[in-house]
Amino acid sequence: VLEFCWMALGKAGFTRNDVIISLGGGATTDLAGFVAATWLRGIRVVHVPTTLLAMVDAAVGGKTGINTSEGKNLVGAIYSPAAVICDMNFLDSQSHDDYIGGLAEVIKCGFIRDETILNLIESDMLGAQSPGWVHAPEVIARAIQVKADVVGGDLRETLGTSTGREILNYGHTFGHAVERIENYTWRHGNAVSVGMMFVAHLSQLAGRLDEDTVNRHKGILSGVGLPVTYSRATFDQLHDAMRIDKKSRGSKLRFIVLEQVGKPAILEAPDAALLIAAHGKLGQGEEHA
Repeated sequence: VLEFCWMALGKAGFTRNDVIISLGGGATTDLAGFVAATWLRGIRVVHVPTTLLAMVDAAVGGKTGINTSEGKNLVGAIYSPAAVICDMNFLDSQSHDDYIGGLAEVIKCGFIRDETILNLIESDMLGAQSPGWVHAPEVIARAIQVKADVVGGDLRETLGTSTGREILNYGHTFGHAVERIENYTWRHGNAVSVGMMFVAHLSQLAGRLDEDTVNRHKGILSGVGLPVTYSRATFDQLHDAMRIDKKSRGSKLRFIVLEQVGKPAILEAPDAALLIAAHGKLGQGEEHA
């Protein structure tokens, strides 16, 4: 697909004065952004995301990339769009399950930066599952603002601190491992959901997070229909998949953990016993992709 896009641009005679417009979900905005970044070493791109996940995550922040058999987001570029246009009406065309998957990234933003998002969702778990919910525009706008604020201070993810862009990867180290093991058949948001549960357990086991906040993760995520358990792979399989994560430093795993709502931190090279224990806590309950 990538090569086809390059060929199409060549045949159309695209120059640096032209603009690529993407219309679609996260895979579309990621692809279009990467094509724009690499054609003539960079031409303008405007994203029009049509899914919740794309609106609050993929289309915002300038990260572009394609998946390979070696892992997710290992090939890509950081390239900011000229504009992102979000039209809530597009969300009515999304399937219910895909919309719920997108809520995982919204909830993530609540835990790492904006508790109001969590409070609003907790006030109406059923309503939050619909794009027609009265508070949907607010929680979506708040999630976008969280990402924009974080990215604005660390566009190229070079800070490596608890205030840098890495905090947006809360739940993603384990989540990306699940996606890879499942050959990308799991929705990204569902994988991130179990990833957040894993790292919430890890945070508690490491003495960083209280039990009530761990339970709050479970209550909110399961309350909107997201998975909070995962036992389809062994710890060794997941550990091997996590080692490919882009946040790793050498052979050391690094996790974005939580000390309290709105206060993420970095946990580097945790003991294997902690990881095994956190994985063990994910093994009970009904799973779904």
